[in-house]
Amino acid sequence: MNRRDLLKGSLIAGATLALPTRAFASASPGTPRDRILFDIARRELARAGDAIWKRDIVGIADYGLHSAKPRFHFVNLERGEVQSYHVSHGAGSDRQHDGWLKQFSNTEGSNATSRGAYVTWEWYKGRYGTSVRLGGLDESNNAALRRYIVMHRADYAESSHLEKYGRLGRSNGCFAMGEEQFRIALMHLSGGRLLFADSLGLEEDGSIQPLPALAMIDRQPLDLMPRPGLSAF
Repeated sequence: MNRRDLLKGSLIAGATLALPTRAFASASPGTPRDRILFDIARRELARAGDAIWKRDIVGIADYGLHSAKPRFHFVNLERGEVQSYHVSHGAGSDRQHDGWLKQFSNTEGSNATSRGAYVTWEWYKGRYGTSVRLGGLDESNNAALRRYIVMHRADYAESSHLEKYGRLGRSNGCFAMGEEQFRIALMHLSGGRLLFADSLGLEEDGSIQPLPALAMIDRQPLDLMPRPGLSAF
């Protein structure tokens, strides 16, 4: 068995370990990738527990793909569908600025993307206009609030930037999107929903995108133990 098959198997196994038996009874629609995303969404909702109070849609940012690819997935569990858009990663995760995330960090001042699950809180007006606050639910991203890691729109995440440079620009660790895509996120993902970020590398056929040569990413599943609840207050 090769490395891709091992990783794919670990993603599916990790996703299913935390699911109640009833969740297996209904097959997830869509591509092989989408079926894995549905399993991951259910797993992360189970781990998050009461920290998430709106459980219809889960956002999954797959930073194992190049920034030119639609890698931010809106997993709608009620409608049984997945919609995919572009999202930027942090400059500290891609110092070569080649469009590949190569490492995660939870350290203040790193300007890097953090791996793990987040709860989306309220929106506010900030440097980039309307933004959505995020609370980190894992040890790997629990500094999100004091690092000001949020969802926001940015010019460097627009399709025009991608067409010109072949990759998106980089954030300071935030989930930056184009204006239209951020509007969708604001409507469908804010206010108590789950956002999960990891290096999955999932292609539509369910295969795993190989890591770039300089990557230091850990693609092992996160700890599957339930998390303690996190209050927004």
